Amino acid sequence: MNQVFKALNDPTRRKILELLRRGDMTAGEIADAFQISKPSISHHLDLLKQADLVSSTRAGQFLTYSLNTTVLDDLMNWLFQFNDEKKSKKK
Repeated sequence: MNQVFKALNDPTRRKILELLRRGDMTAGEIADAFQISKPSISHHLDLLKQADLVSSTRAGQFLTYSLNTTVLDDLMNWLFQFNDEKKSKKK
């Protein structure tokens, strides 16, 4: 879970997740959306992969990235349990 929070802590990585929410993208397409170097984008993508927030598939020389909603769903469920506990205590 710590890797997920570390990955989400950076605005560039959050923007990458927003882009992937619209659909799968190649690393080059993702890099084109930013004013930073491709190696920097690669580093951000690697951290997102380590946190299981994205997955990648290789087709020839291209890597295509996809959003892994399972980890995000697990995170949201974990966060909502605190809200549910708070509501239960108020009753």
